[in-house]
Formats: sequence, structure tokens, C-alpha cells
Amino acid sequence: MFKTTFRIALAGAIVAVATGYAAAQDVTLRIHQMLPPQATIPHGVLEPWGKAVEEQSGGRIAVQHYPSMQLGGTPPELFDQARDGVVDVIWTVLGYTPGRFPKAETFELPFIMTDAVSTSQAFQEFVEKNDMDEFSDVHLLAVHAHGPGLFHTKDPITKLEDLKGMKIRGGSRVINELLEKLGATPVGMPVPAVSESLSKGVIDGTTIPWEVTLPLRISELVENHTGFSGENGLYTQTFAIVMNKDVYEGLPDDLKKVIDDNSGMKLAKMAGEAMARQDAVGEKKARDAGNNIVTLDEAETQRFKDAAAQVVDEWVAAGEGRQALLDDARALIAKYTEENAGSAEDAQTTGKAEDADGMTSAMPAEKTSGQ
Repeated sequence: MFKTTFRIALAGAIVAVATGYAAAQDVTLRIHQMLPPQATIPHGVLEPWGKAVEEQSGGRIAVQHYPSMQLGGTPPELFDQARDGVVDVIWTVLGYTPGRFPKAETFELPFIMTDAVSTSQAFQEFVEKNDMDEFSDVHLLAVHAHGPGLFHTKDPITKLEDLKGMKIRGGSRVINELLEKLGATPVGMPVPAVSESLSKGVIDGTTIPWEVTLPLRISELVENHTGFSGENGLYTQTFAIVMNKDVYEGLPDDLKKVIDDNSGMKLAKMAGEAMARQDAVGEKKARDAGNNIVTLDEAETQRFKDAAAQVVDEWVAAGEGRQALLDDARALIAKYTEENAGSAEDAQTTGKAEDADGMTSAMPAEKTSGQ
């Protein structure tokens, strides 16, 4: 009888422990994205975001990371994976699904963006004001942009005419239209394919920010890098971190608050800062390698702007209300750029410090990885 009572008590204790464990860890969030874990956003944003959510939930939320499309599919399918509940959280490039996010395209227009932080903050506010309908099927955590896009090419670009006939990779519909107006032959492809395409001669160059040159080893594949004078970069791409809507809405209020406290402008700025830091490191790597880094003067920059203006005009004419969206985007970017004056210098200093700490040396050697 004693043994029977003991067994019943022991079984009850086991059930109680198991029940307590289940209550302590209410949900597991699976984050899926296209890049290796050492890349800028996975390492500098998604990983600390997951840790913050786990700690602030008291362990009731567990976060699992699945990099490099480990759960299957292709980068353009990531948004739908979150929408359909295949995964819980994703990070993706909005431009990988042309025409799906026409309002978000406003921030991809040429010579609109300034720096990664200010443009990311502006994009977040822009979406909250004007664009939540394009994210109605998911729970939006944040949007952001990368730093100034520029040319990385086998042959140097010192004037507009140098682009004629060059096969240049573009990362979105708007960027490919820009390349065509500039005289290049656009080749659309997700960024993980860029390194192999350069090495095999499929393309003559690519448009990406400095940050992406690190995991792709672009400074080893080409020797020429061309940027522009003035405050505005050639272009940026738009990104989103989204969560399955049913998963979010199924959380108790206190866990929703944990997610909310680590979303929105806070997360958008965090992503922009990560991009800016690594832009500084990427440029330094190219300079240390002795590569040819060209900054076009104001006159030549204006020639590129004049050629690119047709892209903006055609985009505005393609839909009602687009001029208002463009005006708002420009105003928001100007507002945050003014507020963040001096942040670019801070980013360079931080970037050099991170380089000294060996952060970039942890990047994978495989040339098909990158953002």
C-alpha cells in the first residue's frame, strides 16, 4: 500500500512539473530567413531580438532561429510562409515579390534615401501612417531599409556612359528600371546568387550597399566601387520583419506586450543601426584591399539624378495618390536625417571597433551567402 501511494504521489509530482514547465514556456517562435546566422540582420538584430523576447517573457516565449532557408522554400516565399503559418516570424526583402507592395516601393525610388538609420525610421513611420493595408495578412513587427546602394563593378564607372552595356544585378523591380534608364542591362536576382554570377561572368557588377559586400566577398571579386556626392544615396531596398497573425493574436495580453515592446520604431532603428555599422566595415575592407573607390562629383552625380528622374515620374504616374506618398516619404526622411545628424560618423567609429573585435571575420567564407 505504501508503494502504491508513493507511486501515485511520484506520478502526480511528475505531472505537476511537466504542467509547470508547459506553463512556463507558452509558445515557441520559429524565425526563418534567407541568410547565414553571421550576417548583419540575423546576428545584429534577430538574435538580440529573440534574446530580449525570451528574457522579458520570463522564459514563456522561446525563440528558435532557422537561417539560410533551412525550413525550405525560396526567399520570395518567406512573406507567405509567415502569412500561412508555415513559420512564425520571418525577415524578408519586400522587393523580391514585384508589385505586391506598391506603397513600400516609394522608398526604393532613386536618390530618395539618405542613411540607413534615418531612412529606416522614416520608413517605419511611413508604413504606420500610409501602408498598413499591405501588411494586413500578417502582424508587422518592423520595416527598415539598408544603407546607400552603390555600384560594385569589374570595370570602373567614372561617368554615366560607362554603364552602357554593363550587365548589372538589381534587387527589385524599381532598381532594375533604374538601371535600364541609366543605360545598363539589368539582371534581376536575389542577392545570394550575386557572388557566383560575378565569378562566372553572368554579370559585370552589382548594386548593393557596403554592408552586403562583406558576406558576399565582393571586394575580392571586383576592384571598383562607385558612389555619389551629396546627401542622397542612389537607392535602398525595403525589408520587413513580420509575424503570423494568428500566433500573435493567440498570445495572452502580457506576452503580446513583450512582442509590442520590442517592435515598431525601436526595432526599425535597431535594424538601421546594424546596417550603418556594417556599411562602415565594408567600405574599410575595400579600402584596405587597395580597391578603386570612386565618389562621383556633384556635376556627374546630377547627370545620374537627371537620368533617374524618369523612373520617379513614371512611378508617380502609375497610380493615384502616389505623389502624396512620395512627398510624405521625402519629408519623413528629411525629418529623421536632421534629427540624426552626426550618426554617420558614430557608425563609422562603431564599425571600425566591431571590425577590430573580429565580427566580420566570423562571416562565412561561402561566396553565395549574403543579404
